[in-house]
Amino acid sequence: MAANGIYIKKRILAPNEDSVFAIYNFAVQLSALFLKLIALFHPKIKLFVDGRKEVMSYLKKNISEGDSIIWVHTASLGEFEQGLPIIEQLKKNYPEYRILVTFFSPSGYEVKKNTAAADMVTYLPMDTKKNAIKFLDLVNPKLVIFVKYEIWPNYLRALSQRNIPTLLISALFKENQIYFKSYGGFMRKALHNFTHIFVQDTKSIELLSKINIKNTAISGDTRFDRVIEILERDNNLAFMENFKNGAKTLVAGSTWPDDEEVLVPYINTGESSLKFVLAPHNIKPEHINKLKSSINKKTILYSELENKDLSAYEVLIIDTIGLLTKIYSYAEISYVGGGFATGLHNTLEPAVYGIPVIIGPSFKGFKEAEDLVNKGGVLVVKSPAEFFTLVNDLLKDEEHLKRTGDINSTYVSENKGASIQIMAYVRTLI
Repeated sequence: MAANGIYIKKRILAPNEDSVFAIYNFAVQLSALFLKLIALFHPKIKLFVDGRKEVMSYLKKNISEGDSIIWVHTASLGEFEQGLPIIEQLKKNYPEYRILVTFFSPSGYEVKKNTAAADMVTYLPMDTKKNAIKFLDLVNPKLVIFVKYEIWPNYLRALSQRNIPTLLISALFKENQIYFKSYGGFMRKALHNFTHIFVQDTKSIELLSKINIKNTAISGDTRFDRVIEILERDNNLAFMENFKNGAKTLVAGSTWPDDEEVLVPYINTGESSLKFVLAPHNIKPEHINKLKSSINKKTILYSELENKDLSAYEVLIIDTIGLLTKIYSYAEISYVGGGFATGLHNTLEPAVYGIPVIIGPSFKGFKEAEDLVNKGGVLVVKSPAEFFTLVNDLLKDEEHLKRTGDINSTYVSENKGASIQIMAYVRTLI
């Protein structure tokens, strides 16, 4: 009786997986309606909603009978950069296939909708059973690759039912994720639909093993391959040569207001011989103008460069997108934004150039940042005063400056190779 009682109690406490999945589907439908309402007042959400209205017609227009398609899905811009080494290898090795890239967020789609890396780029329709069936009927992919965190149960179930090989790459799993919770059964089932999962670390392997997922391999993070490729490209920028003019330069990328509150006091009162390049995350005119007005040194915007003697300026504000990766190559010191409140941006892009990287205090969950903080290549500041001291220490000691930067370039070099492992597996599938 006691045993039965315990059993009944457990049944009551543990939700049925099918019922949880039903709740999930209802929530997706509800969120779709909710987003349509928000879209009336929010420009970014409007892009999210409106962009999905034309997906099916776009696919019908761009896919011909007999096309062999590889579908790569990414959440946003960062995940696209992670997937890019694989996309490039697929295009090179399988020219008979067409590459479809889908995005979840507008920030990824709007920047990369015209990328030459893919044959087709569109949004991914919301994860409903109906959308998944319709989407796959149109695309009929021969291979599917999801990047990092993108786990969509309805799409994965439909892919599995059609026996379409589906990979998850550069994945990173943590104990607090839903897959490892008592109520996460339907999401665990979603993971079981992957043909193979390539993860970044041993911890992820251990966690997946505990939920009986064995079709895994440690490949590392494809972003290392991506940034290594950056070194092989032409990173010359004439305007940066003119602006830098032989002076030591600090490049601050993807900054938010919290970051700028740390940077600007130093710019205004710190080392006079140091030049600064600021590339804010928000490039709307009102923010750019406010930032410029807060700086008391001779400052110019990228949009104002024409016919100017850039060597005469001390601060350059980049009010456009697409240049930051190359600009980092001109830095002796870098700062990466998002480490105070919004979520840390890409530290590998400056790290690959062998320069110190400074960030704010919120970097937990960003594996490469955690690793490099421990190694001493990424340096953490919590206040303008700490930033002041740190930058001055780096500038005073050339050996310290070089040693710190070398830690970063060595780390990137030691972690390359994920793409080779993934592509070796792909060759067994197509």
